[in-house]
Amino acid sequence: MSNLPNKIRLYLDREVDFRKDVIVQDDGQGQYIKEWNVSETKPTDAQLNALSSQATVLENNAIADANRKAEFKSVEFQLDYIYHNGISKWKTDHIKPIKDKYPKE
Repeated sequence: MSNLPNKIRLYLDREVDFRKDVIVQDDGQGQYIKEWNVSETKPTDAQLNALSSQATVLENNAIADANRKAEFKSVEFQLDYIYHNGISKWKTDHIKPIKDKYPKE
């Protein structure tokens, strides 16, 4: 299920500071915009709901990124691997299996 911050990022087509630009709150009945402190017009619920599927993709891709990051070895390991085996082998042996395991949409 897509969340409100991702819908807002999509609506504004940029990153948002959710501590001062747009304040999102959840009072136990769901997230809502508590404060809208940006120059763009505040979106309607219908406008935000129209972005649900795109927001879900953003969320799923963020999960894939986090999983990939957890499995990638250190930068030092990767550079040493490239030095000894070349970039092509590094891509096929180290990067591709992890990206295949955690694909993005």
